Parts: sequence; C-alpha cells; structure tokens
Amino acid sequence: MDLNRKIVVLGGSGFVGRSVCEALAERSASAPIVVPTRHLHSVQHLRSLPTVQPVLASVHDEAQLTQLISGSHAVINLVAILHGSRDDFEQVHVELPRRVARACATAGVRRLVHVSAIGVGPGAPSMYLRSKTAGEDALRTAPLDLTLLRPSVIFGQHDQFMNLFAGLQAVAPVLPLAGSAARFQPVWVEDVARAVVHAVDSRQAIGQTYECTGPTVYTLSELVRLAGRWAGHERPQIALPDGLARLQALAMELLPGAPLMSRDNLDSMRTPNVASGKLPGLQALGITPTALEAVMPPVLGRSGPYARLDRWRAGR
Repeated sequence: MDLNRKIVVLGGSGFVGRSVCEALAERSASAPIVVPTRHLHSVQHLRSLPTVQPVLASVHDEAQLTQLISGSHAVINLVAILHGSRDDFEQVHVELPRRVARACATAGVRRLVHVSAIGVGPGAPSMYLRSKTAGEDALRTAPLDLTLLRPSVIFGQHDQFMNLFAGLQAVAPVLPLAGSAARFQPVWVEDVARAVVHAVDSRQAIGQTYECTGPTVYTLSELVRLAGRWAGHERPQIALPDGLARLQALAMELLPGAPLMSRDNLDSMRTPNVASGKLPGLQALGITPTALEAVMPPVLGRSGPYARLDRWRAGR
C-alpha cells in the first residue's frame, strides 16, 4: 500500500465527495487527491484541504479521464444522479462506469472503488436502480480490482434528504407525503467516507460488495417527523395513496429545476432501502455505524447555516 500515490475522486465536489476528500486528506498528508470538475467554483469548499488538486476536466471525456487516472493508486467513482430521463441515467450510471473501466485499462490502473446503491439487482423497479445495476455489471466484467459500496440514503450536515424535509415543514402547515411507508436504513456520510477509504487500502475488500447502512430502519414518515421535530417545526402529515402520489410527483417534475420528488423516485421506494443481510456491512470494514439521532438533531436545530460537526468528527 503506497500512501503517497495520487487518488482520483470522480464526483469529489458533491455531498459525499466532500467527506471522502476530507477522509483521504486525513489518511495521508502527501498523497495528491485529484478532483476533476467542469466548474472550479464548485470545489471552493475543498480548497482548505492542502492535498486536493481540482482539475478543470469532464469525466465524460475519455481522453481527459485517461490522462487524469494515469499514475494513480486508485480511482473512486461517486458520480450519480437521482433525477433525469432514461438517457440521463444511462449516461451517468452505465456509460460513465464503462468509460472509467476503459480509461483504467489504458492507464494501467486496476484499483477502483465504486459507490452504487442498495436496491440494485435483476428486476429493479426504477430507472435509477436499473441503471445502477447495469453500471455494476459493466464494472464486474472489466479487468479491475473492484470494490462496490451500496449505501442506503445518506444523511449529514449538507444532505438533501433530512434537510429537505426540515425545510419543507418550515413553510408548509401540513405535509402531503408520498411513499410514507417506504423503509430506509440511513447511513451517515462520514461513515460512508470512511468505508471508501478503508476499501481503497484493503486487499481483502477487492472483489467484495458492501452494504453501507446505519443501525436503525425507519419509514419515510418517521424520518420526516424526526426532521421536523429536530428543526423545531414538526407538521402533520397526510399519507398520499399511490394514485395521488404519482400525480404529485408528475406535477413536481413539470416545475423548473430538479424535482423534489419524481415518479422514478416513487418506483425506487417500492424496494426497501435496507440491508439485505446477505452481504457484509460497515462492520466488515471496521466501522461501527453511527445513529441518526447522534448527528442530526444539532444540525437541523442549528442557529446558523451549516454549523460544523466538530464534536462528532473528533470522536469518529
């Protein structure tokens, strides 16, 4: 294991990428962490990490990708989308992994850690999960030292899940809720980041698939209620039947910008977002999963935006 060789983080500017880059910087004070981005302003929050090297590049350009990967110890792929058309999901979740695999082969780099999702598999009900399944399949057939991580919904200081439902309850007197009985096993972003770093350096992790989940299973209704309570404005919920839920999701899709909920999201929630029990979990990587209740109350109840979780980071 060479702690001084560079690591390329695809999707390093995002929510999970922020924590992964921080964990990699803690792993080594000298190994370059290369983060390609099409917009340098999107990685401003990483500039305080001395080993992070933002590079203006498109991960969808195979020639640029090959050049970036050349000479690296490992590649970490975090790139994903939650909303989009069939072609969007195909490009990001299937074609990009294929492109990464070819770039790794050309550059002579074998180690790849790929973050997928719980719920993948034959017969998955949504475009999101089917494309994630196809992306995994594409990587398994490539000449790679591959580790797959399948997280449940990820929570943390900058998430768009618990923070979203807290924000909605701040403005809505009543919350019509689609998929209220859907089951989730939320995992802390810092635990996912630690899992990525452990996987990068573990020979035993090669060829393995890990389910990254927290210690507790909740329904969506329970998570929404907790988000509102911790933020100080818990609202009554109205559980929507399937027909109304799909109409609500369609209406949200027609609004400008990324929808809060799409019909494909509803399809994904038909598969429980919980550990199957058939694959190793975070404990197999030496990580004790952190409870939602240990992290989110001070985040959602913060007085200033994005107050840091130094207390929890110091104790991980």
